[in-house]
Amino acid sequence: MKPIVSRLLIAAATVLLGTALSQSQAANDAPPPPPMHGHEFAMGEPMMHFFADKLDLTDQQKTELKSIMQKERPTIHPLMQQSHAIEQQLHQYAEGTYDEAKVRALANQQAQIDAELTVQRTRIHNELFQVLTPDQQAKAKELEAQRAARFQAHAHQAPPAAPQDQE
Repeated sequence: MKPIVSRLLIAAATVLLGTALSQSQAANDAPPPPPMHGHEFAMGEPMMHFFADKLDLTDQQKTELKSIMQKERPTIHPLMQQSHAIEQQLHQYAEGTYDEAKVRALANQQAQIDAELTVQRTRIHNELFQVLTPDQQAKAKELEAQRAARFQAHAHQAPPAAPQDQE
């Protein structure tokens, strides 16, 4: 796997870890934003507990990760909202009257937002990753490599055979 791809995957896993940790804090925190068509920045408690257990995070680390995520939410959330709005507009063209010029314009906007989200998520990942000890960083990399291997294995499985019509 190319180094940049593996780094981005590690970044995504760490961002997910930090988000999960932020979800596990006191109930008086503001509720997380609603899921947005596959672009959730927040995760549920089960994933947070998974990472907290697997990486053996201290309470101080959990607090630091939560602080980072709370600080970054105002940066990520508007980008995700913009992305979701564009997806909805594109969906309308898919099911309604098609206008290639408008679809191209929306696709270009989506690409710019996706690029900015990638930059921000990678920056956040770096902040989160720096909170971890060297042993925890190694373990996080190992977990991400295992996840990537499972993903690759799943992607290379043959699709199920089409059902045969019986007459």
